[in-house]
Amino acid sequence: MQDFHLWATFVIIGATIVAYASERFSMEAVSLGSLSVLLIFFGFFPYASDSGIELSPGRLLAGFSDPALATVIALLIVGQGLFATDAVDGPARSIGRLGGASGRRAIFAVVIAAGVLSAFLNNTPVVVIFIPILTVIAAQRSYPGFKVFMPLSFMCILGGMTTLLGSSTNLIAAGVAQDYGVTVNFFDLTGMGSILAFVGGLYVLFIMPSMMRERPSVMARNNTAQGAQFIGEIPVNAGHPYIGIKSKAGMFPGIIDLTPRLMHRRDVPILPPFEDITISAGDTLVVTGTRRAFSRALALGSAVAEPDDAPETGKDTEDTGEGQRPGPDYHLVEAVIAPGSRFAGRTIQLSGIRARHGVSVFGVQRKSRMARMPLSEIRLEPGDTLLLGGNYEQIMQLRGDHDLLLLEHSAEPVPQSRKAMIAISIFLGIIVLSALNILPIVVSAITGAALMLAFGCLTIYQAARAFDRQVFLLVGSSIALATALQVTGGAALIAETTVMALQGAPVSVVLSILFVVMALVTNILSNNATAVLFIPIALGIAARLGAPQDAFVAAVIFAANASFATPIGYQTNLLVMGPGHYSFRDYLRAGLPLVVIMWLTFSLIAPWYYGL
Repeated sequence: MQDFHLWATFVIIGATIVAYASERFSMEAVSLGSLSVLLIFFGFFPYASDSGIELSPGRLLAGFSDPALATVIALLIVGQGLFATDAVDGPARSIGRLGGASGRRAIFAVVIAAGVLSAFLNNTPVVVIFIPILTVIAAQRSYPGFKVFMPLSFMCILGGMTTLLGSSTNLIAAGVAQDYGVTVNFFDLTGMGSILAFVGGLYVLFIMPSMMRERPSVMARNNTAQGAQFIGEIPVNAGHPYIGIKSKAGMFPGIIDLTPRLMHRRDVPILPPFEDITISAGDTLVVTGTRRAFSRALALGSAVAEPDDAPETGKDTEDTGEGQRPGPDYHLVEAVIAPGSRFAGRTIQLSGIRARHGVSVFGVQRKSRMARMPLSEIRLEPGDTLLLGGNYEQIMQLRGDHDLLLLEHSAEPVPQSRKAMIAISIFLGIIVLSALNILPIVVSAITGAALMLAFGCLTIYQAARAFDRQVFLLVGSSIALATALQVTGGAALIAETTVMALQGAPVSVVLSILFVVMALVTNILSNNATAVLFIPIALGIAARLGAPQDAFVAAVIFAANASFATPIGYQTNLLVMGPGHYSFRDYLRAGLPLVVIMWLTFSLIAPWYYGL
């Protein structure tokens, strides 16, 4: 009966992997399906190991409260807080300049820097640091996001192989080895690990991006939409940050992102080029810019609603002394004037959009050429796209309106730039506490997410958007499968079969086959579980063969870190899955060749390096 449970578990795991890779079903459906089959099977056919461990529903579902899963979700929320405050925009611009005009060189510089940093910090927080930075750089340079995030994860895993501190797997494996009398020092992994990281890095940087396939996503649609130009106006009132900006070479260099197209001074229009003009209170600027540019202007207090249209200070906006800045619930969204709309033919000033819906109009986009004129005087036409601002409840009330067709996917909160330092402080606190092992990363990550909400860096709605149900279901169901594999003896069977098959083989062959078996297992089981399982086995083989124990311990650590072929292989893969909009097949396509490269490189170099 024990064999029945064991082989049934193998069948369920195999079918799950095939279903993930086929992409005929959604990842959520496959995760729920495999979990349901597992629960039903062990419900009808109960199982308890020789040590008395029972595969009860509670044990199988324990993965949904796993610290690794909680860490990933909390870190995603913290990352959303960095976005919501524009905290990484400045650092991203600075780092982006390293690559000059080339987006590819800038991305390479950041990814390589992340890999080097991963050698001295745990690679998980390093990935968290660089995800928002790469997001901004990719958007600024129009570089495809799907070519960025998986290389970041893989490079950080490779960098983490090179020192004892680079990965939690290294520390756990070294701890188990210490129990068997083998000591792994900080730089013992550096020589061989650097060779593996260099060879793998060449693949990650120069070959893997061409293997990635773009997938349509809401993020991609938003990024595309943000490239469209809107025309709007900025009234320069007393205390406005634009006051005192002088024109140079016909433009205003102090105005970032927005392009002035016309200035009204005492009802007198001034057309570009603007020569010897200093912006003063009472001027009105007609500007063009992307939705992102208007969002930044709102965050910095340089763009506000018309005074008589301005929402009340409080829930939607905050008075900072520099003008009204929107609160964390304030969103920008696009809406299209429908054919036959009551607003068609009316000017924005007389349209009554604010009075009817409680939202402000910040810009208009029209496919045909539009004359330079104040925003309030533009006469609306069917097909015009309006850039609207309001709190989330007001925007959602536009759904179903037949005069304004809401583009709901375009709704994005205005960055809380004034809280950027708070968000950065929270983020750095998480990194420092985790890197110095003052607190477990799960504790600091969850605390950081709570502080982001408490200080108003983001709203509950924004935090909920950061929560990825694919990651949640994938991790929970995968841990259930791994639990079943361990308790039924499947993992031990794989290890024992490997040992029996290698009897009488040369040391270099034994080491190579052991590496590839562990590399495959680590992509199904967790990398930490693989390290704990195989360290005793590897040391036992080394003792029987009279081979150097450090070579076999290193093989376990490097192979357990070769978690590139599945998103469940390591938590950094899960962290980049949402931003890159990857599927299970993407990891197989791009990660499996890297597993093979690591295996071949280790098999060729290790006998020489360790003197076997």
